[in-house]
Amino acid sequence: MRIATWNVNSLKARLSFVESWIGEVQPDVLCLQETKMKDAAFPSGVFAALGYETVHFGNSQWNGVAIASRVGLVSAQQGFDGEDPSQVPEARIVSATCGSVRVSSVYVPNGRSVGSEHYAYKLDWLARLTTHLEATCTPDQPVAVCGDFNVAPDDRDVWDPAACTGMTHVSSAEREALEALERWGLTDSFRLFHKDGGLYSWWDYQGGSFHKGIGMRIDLVLVSRPLADRAISALVDRNARKKRDGMSPSDHAPVVVEFAD
Repeated sequence: MRIATWNVNSLKARLSFVESWIGEVQPDVLCLQETKMKDAAFPSGVFAALGYETVHFGNSQWNGVAIASRVGLVSAQQGFDGEDPSQVPEARIVSATCGSVRVSSVYVPNGRSVGSEHYAYKLDWLARLTTHLEATCTPDQPVAVCGDFNVAPDDRDVWDPAACTGMTHVSSAEREALEALERWGLTDSFRLFHKDGGLYSWWDYQGGSFHKGIGMRIDLVLVSRPLADRAISALVDRNARKKRDGMSPSDHAPVVVEFAD
């Protein structure tokens, strides 16, 4: 099974790019973030033509998450456990069972600045994600939580730790929130294959950051032990961060992890 996650930074703007990429990479499950559209606008027909069932959660022109699966998609859930999706102000998590795997696509709040109300909201959201997992699955089941976490797990995952001091995405509280997910039973699947730093999934559009290597690894595929034991490869598809055929890329690159059947 090949599981991928990609913050597309507007699916409407990137749909042709996504279609092309799917044709090349053929993921079995694709988690999308920042679709930036309401459910009614989601192009489910386009994905169906490519062989994918989909579930989307979007309630405005911001945020928005989706799962596309060609190995089945059942028991879809928008929002956290117990939430009424119609009452959720920001669409940031959607879950479904794809094949035998319980998959969640998440878009963690940015946090903006350390100590702000947005930062407190981010930490609370991450705590709710752990609570959601505790309520809906167990670590001995195949579980994959994929998405833009807006947290670099450690200093290997930023271009210059000193330059990021005092910023969001690298603070001890944010990293502790990721560690809480690991204590629950999730593993950073990418790190199983790449111990060194310098491999990123996001680069700012400004200042030639991509070409200068000024980036962060904030897009993660966190998996439970039954999946971690089956993982056979992981990569960031940097080619998808480059312009192609007149199509502009997202500022994020897809992360792709393959698991033995």
